[in-house]
Amino acid sequence: MPLTLASLAHHSALKLTVRAGGDRLDVPVRWAHASELADPVPYMEGGELLLITALKLDAEDPETMRRYVRRLVKAGVVGLGFAVGVHYEQIPAALLDAAAEEGLPLLEVPRRTPFLAISKAVSAAIAADQYRAVTAGFAAQRELTRQALTEGPEGLLGALAAQVDGWAALYDASGAVVAAAPEWAGRRAARLTAEVERLRERPAPASAVVGSGAADHPEHEDRDDDRIELHSLGTGRRPRAALAVGTASAPGTAERYAVHSAIALLTLTTERSRPLHAAQQRIGAAVLRMLLAGEPDHARAVAGDLYGDLLDAPFRVIVAEAPSTARTAAEPSARGAAGAAEGPHARGALAAAPASDPFGGLVEAIESAAARAGEAVLAVPDGERLTALVRDGGAAAAACARYATAREGARADDGVAPGAGDQPELVVGLSAPAGPIAATAAYRQAEQALSVARRRGRFFVEHEQLAAGSVLPLLADDAVKAFADGLLRALHEHDATGRGDLVASLRAWLSRHGQWDAAAADLGVHRHTLRYRMRRVEEILGRSLDDPDVRMELWLALKTTSPD
Repeated sequence: MPLTLASLAHHSALKLTVRAGGDRLDVPVRWAHASELADPVPYMEGGELLLITALKLDAEDPETMRRYVRRLVKAGVVGLGFAVGVHYEQIPAALLDAAAEEGLPLLEVPRRTPFLAISKAVSAAIAADQYRAVTAGFAAQRELTRQALTEGPEGLLGALAAQVDGWAALYDASGAVVAAAPEWAGRRAARLTAEVERLRERPAPASAVVGSGAADHPEHEDRDDDRIELHSLGTGRRPRAALAVGTASAPGTAERYAVHSAIALLTLTTERSRPLHAAQQRIGAAVLRMLLAGEPDHARAVAGDLYGDLLDAPFRVIVAEAPSTARTAAEPSARGAAGAAEGPHARGALAAAPASDPFGGLVEAIESAAARAGEAVLAVPDGERLTALVRDGGAAAAACARYATAREGARADDGVAPGAGDQPELVVGLSAPAGPIAATAAYRQAEQALSVARRRGRFFVEHEQLAAGSVLPLLADDAVKAFADGLLRALHEHDATGRGDLVASLRAWLSRHGQWDAAAADLGVHRHTLRYRMRRVEEILGRSLDDPDVRMELWLALKTTSPD
């Protein structure tokens, strides 16, 4: 325990007597300082026991003593020691009254007790308290290490919460709470997502304090008056996780040792996972190559327990591509998409990836979602392309869609409409559900969806969407439009001379599936007139309308160039 005035007053060798402020002896003493200055306040830091003989003080003047004591109290001096038998045989009444009036503890120091003895006693007590704190800190470090080795991060957080008499929580790279202790602390920690995101924007290592604590310490989950420290974890440029520690007041020396030990252990765990993650990624790449080579049995054997669950259920293939121009571009829209993403986890993922890694945010989003749901996910970056396998209907697939929706929303907020000319920095295609045997087909589907997303200027397209609507939007391509214009140019030039309406007649005839009477009625002409016009179309184009391929090409050309 910290040294207090009460422990000094009860020190048998010092023989101190309490003459005023006896109800305030439980305050800690930071140091003992002797000063005979009439105004020692400029040299005080607060928390001191001031020792005086009143050599330069008019200790018998009530007004002088009131001003003197009032200034000491305002400066944070916790007690006053007055040596009797030096200049005054006893403590003057004026000083006694002033101390009692301000509530400042006043200790009488007998002549046989030198100030040096009091200073030594204070110094020894402070050193003993620090030694106890260091010893307790080392003991806490051993316990935290044992818990980390045997129970993992969850056990470490439980031990840390017990050491600081508070709570602790661990956040992943997306800002989601992955573990908390005690159990009720999860809700409290979840309300700090915004603060964790701001911390992650700063280079590691970084820390922040939220709240100032409270004197009371209610034991329930709705406590909002605690003092919370946030610490980033990781040694890279971007934090890989964050630790939150909540206490009723500022941690002492022993608690500080425990917190720093937890930071070191969690950072070690995080950094140690990097080479493990790289090894897993190499295995994932091998599994993916075998699946795409049509060797599902070999892929299962290599996947083992790491990716085996993913191959036992229907999965979807994600193919993402980052154009080379986008790999060096900044990603301001990613941060602006925070409000559009569903929940804080998507916001954290959007802010997580540096501009030089266009896949970083997407990978963090799907891997964090999969980790929280206990799903396996396989993500293999390869140059400007990323291929991933996610469980159909799982958390990772939903996270991919949410991430893309947030990106689309951010781009819209920037005033860029879907399908606009400028290319998104990331395009994503998602296949239909498939199994290991159909992995190659699923990969082709994802590539097809990716190609459509690229042409439409969209971030994300699902393969199932391609068959849900009309095929015509797929033809909104400059090459297709050029083909259509070239195919119909001769007919438009003919109509421009005023020698007939061949384009409108062709559209009406094709829309009526070659039924002469119905098409002629739509045009308001005789069916023989329409027959003549269709012969002129064949002569001008040099193609037979009896050929179904010719009719298909003409119809698509008309639809592609139609102002509707």
